[in-house]
Amino acid sequence: MFDIRLTETGEVALSGRFDAAQVDNAKAVLDRLTVTTSVDFNDLVYVSSAGLGVLMATKKRLSEKGHKLKIKNVSGHIREIFKIARFDLIFEIE
Repeated sequence: MFDIRLTETGEVALSGRFDAAQVDNAKAVLDRLTVTTSVDFNDLVYVSSAGLGVLMATKKRLSEKGHKLKIKNVSGHIREIFKIARFDLIFEIE
């Protein structure tokens, strides 16, 4: 199961498994972002290459307008995925 939502503080909260089957759900929320935003990975248990692609596209779109997509509360195994994909060099991880 996967859930993505905007919190009251303007952050994006992810939970569950972010894989190819969830790309459309994620895009529906992430495409609405227009300013620097943090994405909370606290309850995320898995992210696939398709999920990474959606995050990268969102980061690129925001960067073109001078904003950032920040990642926070990353678990050890998802941090390892970010390192393997070298996303730890691209994203600001809090």
